[in-house]
Amino acid sequence: MATDRRAEVVWKGSLMEGSGTIVSTTSGSIGEQAVSWPNRAEDAPTSTSPEELIAAAHAACFSMALSAGLARAETPPTELRTSATVTFQPGEGITKIALTVEGDVPGLDENGFRQAAQTAKENCPVSKALAGVPEISLEAKLG
Repeated sequence: MATDRRAEVVWKGSLMEGSGTIVSTTSGSIGEQAVSWPNRAEDAPTSTSPEELIAAAHAACFSMALSAGLARAETPPTELRTSATVTFQPGEGITKIALTVEGDVPGLDENGFRQAAQTAKENCPVSKALAGVPEISLEAKLG
């Protein structure tokens, strides 16, 4: 069964001087969030950006995919700590994503963990949706 998720944004003004607000999401769990070009393109953001939301979505999806794969291999994780860093270059777009995961997985060695993480990276739905990003790197280690 397919599921749909929705987000609504209101934008006012031009790109450079304007700003927007994420006003609603299907679950309501994100709440209202301000967005603006300076917060997207500069290094000292004070509100969220599309790239920050993509990073959160990618880290969450990857963690779910890795957890599922480890459980299928009968080595479920105790904990996974995942980060995703999305690099945005004005004029070019998203140029790279760096995934980092550290896990506590009883009964699994470092090589097995790296292989499971690589499989999760290749198969999580968000990774597949982001296939056009020039570089998606992965660093995986046991904690």
